[in-house]
Amino acid sequence: MARFAVRRLLYAAVVLWLVSTLVFVFLHVSPVPVERVIGGPRATADTLRQIRENLGLDRPVLVQYWRFTGRLLSGDLGDSYVNGTPVTALIGARLPTTLLLVGGAAVLWFAGGVTLGVLSATRARGLWDRVSTVVTLIGLSTPPFVMALALLQLCATGPGRHGVHLFEAGPPLQEHFLQRMVLPWIALAFLMLAAYTRLTRGAMLEALGEDYVRTAWAKGLPRRRVVWRHGLRAALTPVVTQLGIDLGVLIGSTIVTEKVFGLQGVGQLVQQSIALGDTPVIIGVTLLVTLFVVAANLLVDIGCSILDPRVRLR
Repeated sequence: MARFAVRRLLYAAVVLWLVSTLVFVFLHVSPVPVERVIGGPRATADTLRQIRENLGLDRPVLVQYWRFTGRLLSGDLGDSYVNGTPVTALIGARLPTTLLLVGGAAVLWFAGGVTLGVLSATRARGLWDRVSTVVTLIGLSTPPFVMALALLQLCATGPGRHGVHLFEAGPPLQEHFLQRMVLPWIALAFLMLAAYTRLTRGAMLEALGEDYVRTAWAKGLPRRRVVWRHGLRAALTPVVTQLGIDLGVLIGSTIVTEKVFGLQGVGQLVQQSIALGDTPVIIGVTLLVTLFVVAANLLVDIGCSILDPRVRLR
């Protein structure tokens, strides 16, 4: 296990280095020069030259790359071009909201998807299977923003609204933060729940057809033990792998959900930074998402090796 973990850590380090290098290249091939973004359209040539000198952009590329890498290793992502605030501070202020949003939704879609998938696989062509099929079709065909707007219209109350009086529409209130997160969790989790139900069902049907599962049935083991201990343990490997990918990617792709529910998270920060051309913030979020994807996949690899020791041999 130790050798497997070290090998995966080395892979993760290589991926992070490659992405950081690509980010550096992106910074230098941007169609809008950095000094122009900072100085504005009316900046004089002297002003632009001074900005380049202050940022070190007048130095050789290799020197700039060395400085860029050193700052990343020290946790320095630079300052915003718009207000001069450190990028780490901007992301740090928004990150808890996004982590809570993605984390809560992940619990819903993983637990619900696995449960529906197992029930569907063990009762193939039965009532549960048909119900999960309908839920899957609805979930896969409903964009997240449609679900978010529908939930908001149904449950939010306020001037001129006639919902079911669960939540108040309007500016977010810190004292009701957890309560306000319920609808975003459901909106974000619904599509993923459908996908995980489908994935779990297919993996579970394959696992239940294996020889060792049929042997467990032949030995007269209880149904619950055969399904949940023998079948589900093997079926969870692809599901957990997909979970690692989705968790990392969703950190930076919650723009619509945050926009609809008025949550000030990383997704909103990305949208605002793109509109303003704030390159350091965009690069910082890109590196953050990469870090989360790599970390999530590393944890998933270790988890899968525990579920299925054969993974360690790959």
